[in-house]
Amino acid sequence: MLPLAAPEEVGISSERLARIESHLQRRYLQPQKIVGTLTLVARQGKVAYLSPLGLMDRERNKPMTEDTIFRIYSMTKPITSVALMTLYEQGFFQLNDEVYKFIPEWRNLQVYLSGNYPLFLTRPCERPMTIKDLMTHTSGLTYAFMERTNVDAAYRKLGIGVIGGPLTLKEMVEKLAEVPLEFSPGTYWNYSVSTDVLGYLVEVLSGMPFDVYLQKNLFEPLGMKDTAFYVPPEKVERFAANYLRRPDKTLTLEDDPAASPFTRPPRFLSGGGGLVSTAADYLRFCQMLLNGGELDGVRILGRKTIEFMTMNHLPGGKSLRDLNIGPFTQIATAGNGFGLGFSVHLGSDKSQVIGSPGEYAWGGAASTVFWIDPKEELIVIFLTQFMPNATFNFRDQLKALIYSALID
Repeated sequence: MLPLAAPEEVGISSERLARIESHLQRRYLQPQKIVGTLTLVARQGKVAYLSPLGLMDRERNKPMTEDTIFRIYSMTKPITSVALMTLYEQGFFQLNDEVYKFIPEWRNLQVYLSGNYPLFLTRPCERPMTIKDLMTHTSGLTYAFMERTNVDAAYRKLGIGVIGGPLTLKEMVEKLAEVPLEFSPGTYWNYSVSTDVLGYLVEVLSGMPFDVYLQKNLFEPLGMKDTAFYVPPEKVERFAANYLRRPDKTLTLEDDPAASPFTRPPRFLSGGGGLVSTAADYLRFCQMLLNGGELDGVRILGRKTIEFMTMNHLPGGKSLRDLNIGPFTQIATAGNGFGLGFSVHLGSDKSQVIGSPGEYAWGGAASTVFWIDPKEELIVIFLTQFMPNATFNFRDQLKALIYSALID
């Protein structure tokens, strides 16, 4: 954990920050809409607010704690993107490199026109897919859970991108060569297994298994001692349960921590959603980014690389709303673009949500969220284990509560 500070020491009103707890209790915990939360607010390199509320495990009546371990799902994506960019800094690739240079099976990718797996009618791509397309989700790939097209139906049939599934990264990439893209790379934005492919590229370029590369080059240097692709036996007691909201609005246990697939080493090292972590660990990752790539004397990336990653890289400077063609709407608004692994806030006048231009963020399938605001030297991490993540807009509610507490 970073040093603790009284909120006023870093220009935040403690009285106003207390609204976070009362809001979460009143709106969510007391009505039993969710089971527990952990909220962290850091500014100027110090933790000003850290509040565990409710339970980490309802069935065992275990209270939420500051060191609870969470499934962070898609908050894995920024970590994977940073890992790949450490190789960019060493000259292993350029963003405009065609992906088939590193995945030869993808040299002749096609775009879907009609049909069902394995009988598709396709057309050629307008141009080859690049690494930048993967990093910005403009690749033409998709997710099996979208349930929107015959392409994502093929993903489900082939088991592509399934966390806890039987495929390795290499096997997933080989299966993807059998399925057409949803659109020609660079023409639209669609949330997808693109970041899982980035994890595979880390393996190809570094010559190391993806998990080993992360451990050696990110987790150990940053002191992220509880971040991994699974929870070892000695830490299962700290592992939260995950809950699913049923149609009648009650909660059912979705993943029991004692029997979870996250308690076993996975075959599929998902760079898109496979990690577990803690608030303290993820804060160290975020503080490294906010510091321009360095933490406690250890440099992971250069300052200019962080600046490059957190620009809006969507074609023509467009927003996610302009280019998004899928059902993913968590942050696909007019006020957000997309960088190399993060959403990028384009301005509150566009989003109608309080914040700062240039803040960058993402979230996870179990309703976890984070954002980093360089202008305000602010990091916010909100952790819970609740699905589906689009049910409640925790991010925008927290932004109203936290930005209104800034007094300096």
